[in-house]
Amino acid sequence: MSVPVLFYLLLSGRSTAAFVVFVLAGLSDAVDGYLAKRFDWRSELGAYLDPLADKLLIVSIFIALGMRDELPLWLVIAVVSRDILIVIAVLLSLVLDQPVPIKPLAISKLNTVAQIVLAAAVLGNDAFGLGLDTTQLVLVWITGALTILSLAAYLRDWFMHMTGGAPPNRDG
Repeated sequence: MSVPVLFYLLLSGRSTAAFVVFVLAGLSDAVDGYLAKRFDWRSELGAYLDPLADKLLIVSIFIALGMRDELPLWLVIAVVSRDILIVIAVLLSLVLDQPVPIKPLAISKLNTVAQIVLAAAVLGNDAFGLGLDTTQLVLVWITGALTILSLAAYLRDWFMHMTGGAPPNRDG
């Protein structure tokens, strides 16, 4: 629900409102995750939909910030392409009757944190004029590197899975 609202707010230049919606979406996701773990309210469908919703939010923010020239085009393309390639790989494995277990890698978790921190820095800087230009530049390069490393790790695991090799330990 927050994805179209946030996307609209970003494209219409309502930076403060966009920042607030972003923070509320993050808090809502954190509470949802806590409750699911605390009361064991987990399902197989939720295991697919929750990360998909999270990625949709991040990708839409990156696209909107790219359209506003607040993130470099190469980074937007890298982030979006990574997620598309991972989805294609998962779907292909399902079609070929070799489903891939959906578990985030450690590098992917770092990548997600970097993407969220970068999005928060850009949104916060826009909304409140925090003077984070140098910080944003460093975060762009860190996020870019982690995006590429994460994609490489997932593709390595996927190829190993599809060819019958044992993928590396996915815990962590």
